[in-house]
Amino acid sequence: MLSQFRKSILISSASLLLTVIVGRGQAQDKFDSKLLKNGKYTLACYTVNGGSESAIGTFTVGINASGDKLALTTTTALAGLEEWRDTAVSNLNNFKPIYVASHSTLKDMVLHFGNNVTGYYVDKKTGKKTQIQEAGNQYFVDSYTYPFILSLLPLTSGYSTDLSVYEYKPTNNGNLKKAVVDEVKNSTWVSKYTGKHDVWEVTVVEPTTDERSVSYIDKKTRRLWQIDMWSNGQQIRMVDMETDFNSIKAPFDKAATMKMVKGGNSIINGQVFARDFDDNGTIWAKMKVVNIQAKQVAPRGTQVILIPYNDYFKEWIKVNESQRKKGREGIGLLDEAAQCIKTTTVYDDEGHFEFVNLMPGEYLLYTEFGYDHSYSQSEVVGYTDHYINGMFQSTTANTVSRNYSTNAGAVVKKVVTVSKPGEKVEVKLKKTRA
Repeated sequence: MLSQFRKSILISSASLLLTVIVGRGQAQDKFDSKLLKNGKYTLACYTVNGGSESAIGTFTVGINASGDKLALTTTTALAGLEEWRDTAVSNLNNFKPIYVASHSTLKDMVLHFGNNVTGYYVDKKTGKKTQIQEAGNQYFVDSYTYPFILSLLPLTSGYSTDLSVYEYKPTNNGNLKKAVVDEVKNSTWVSKYTGKHDVWEVTVVEPTTDERSVSYIDKKTRRLWQIDMWSNGQQIRMVDMETDFNSIKAPFDKAATMKMVKGGNSIINGQVFARDFDDNGTIWAKMKVVNIQAKQVAPRGTQVILIPYNDYFKEWIKVNESQRKKGREGIGLLDEAAQCIKTTTVYDDEGHFEFVNLMPGEYLLYTEFGYDHSYSQSEVVGYTDHYINGMFQSTTANTVSRNYSTNAGAVVKKVVTVSKPGEKVEVKLKKTRA
């Protein structure tokens, strides 16, 4: 389904994903290189059709500003295709290109920029090699640098400028094209991890190709959060995956943590069950509700998780609870931390489980399971008036007792302490409603 679209991406390579731009005449004076930050960012790529997103891969950008040069490395990985890497080096003082190289399964391209543009282009399908030599003494930037150049403009509401870009394609009549920063306005962008950000919504159009892009650029950091691009009737969306985001500050020691869960001779065992109502549940008593089967044990095979409750895991749990309350995505565990979590299952019909080979320390036990909640409830079905010698005396309610059963679920967590080597700790993982 995506084959034709993928071909269109490959033909124009990353230049379709990131159509690049620069200004007229003294455009380099508009850019503030101090806003540029070194780092590595990965954007998820989607096709968008009727508002529905379909993931097609990732686009990873490395930014390195050092000395008088800006180097960008981009790695494009589309599903089902070999990933390819592009490199673009520019002058950090004026952002004019110095060198561009692009290597994929369909092409090899190398460009050198000076008074002339020289290099070569190899079409790997046909084997045809084209030598490139053309005038390059006017001002432009290359088509791989745009999102970062755009981020460095003096953006403000209503800002606009004409831009100019060099993009080599064998089918081009000319490799310089104009683009226009058509509109800049205030907006917001909401991250799954870090919440709402105030951004500049920047619309760029190319009059000759009818291509258009909308970028969402953070006002404070100039980080590029999202780009939407329209070309040849197709829409591509690129969204920052925030792979650099990690709010867990506590260090993690894998060797020490693994020793906690494998290097000792202590045992934690117990029983998992739910008790729907307290034995003296006054609220339920007023409703004349009686639990038929108060103790519901977790079924055989229910998974129980043991987390070594050190500083790292305590902070991870706290941060994720905060994220959940804010309606945001949780923070993933380090791979080496996830390897230190132990799991077991309930091994009988009485809800029993066991963890062995533990060192002294604190552990968080967690489990969840479903069960049938059965109860009986007295209901009034009518009233009887009582008379003596024709005079009203009182009214009594007529009641019946009916049985009900509903599906219920229990989530149980408990911190357990092993105090000394060889200790056997008995626990009750009980979920109570009342």
